[in-house]
Amino acid sequence: MGLIFHATVRSIRKSHGNAMLGLVMNMMQTVVLVGAFYVMFDVLHMRGSAVRGDFLLYIMSGIFLFLTHTKSIGAVASAESSTSQMMKHAPMTTAVTIGAAALGVLYIQTLSLLTVLFIYDVAFTPISIEDPVGAYAMVLMSWFTGSAIGVLLLAARPWAPNAVGVIQQLYSRANMIASGKMFLANTLSYKMLALFDWNPLFHAIDQARGFTFLNYNPHYSNWQYPLYVGLAILMIGLMGEFYTRQYASLSWGARR
Repeated sequence: MGLIFHATVRSIRKSHGNAMLGLVMNMMQTVVLVGAFYVMFDVLHMRGSAVRGDFLLYIMSGIFLFLTHTKSIGAVASAESSTSQMMKHAPMTTAVTIGAAALGVLYIQTLSLLTVLFIYDVAFTPISIEDPVGAYAMVLMSWFTGSAIGVLLLAARPWAPNAVGVIQQLYSRANMIASGKMFLANTLSYKMLALFDWNPLFHAIDQARGFTFLNYNPHYSNWQYPLYVGLAILMIGLMGEFYTRQYASLSWGARR
């Protein structure tokens, strides 16, 4: 646990030397996305499709989970593998680096979430979250499923680094729409619902809005689906990572 703690601190600090500036940059990314979606909803006159309640909180409930999921995938997929120089130190294992990358994302995203909500509540308008524990549990669900997908990509990366990079980019870009952060599952037709309900993040975001707003009760999503999918992907990813660790070599990444 001590090793994971120090590796987590290292994974957080290596993105930015100044911890405060790193937090501010992460917050600004969230604020910019929230502002962009607010303008888009306003220009396209889509505010009527939102749930009854605070409109910005509705947007943020999708943005927070989307960013947590996407950043978890990126951090874990790019974690130090068995061929990393860090593995020359005896106590280090890939389990430690994977755990550190995932926990680093959870820490910075949770801190950003609390800071943004606090500033919005104090400086603009008081907010009310119907079930804060359930809403944060869905943040954890999006983090868990993102980390599980990241482990799977980490295991496959040494075998086909370019293909895995393309798959990661495609999945992240597809989630701009497929995550369901711009609409409610209850408002979709069965034909449209079939295009999105495969995505564990879609279920997590819809359930988060059910926990956040008193006037919204999700009928077409559940929290069990992302949990089971995340566990299945994690087990496959860990088996793949174990297999890759037996055969991976530094020479695979050599350039002539």
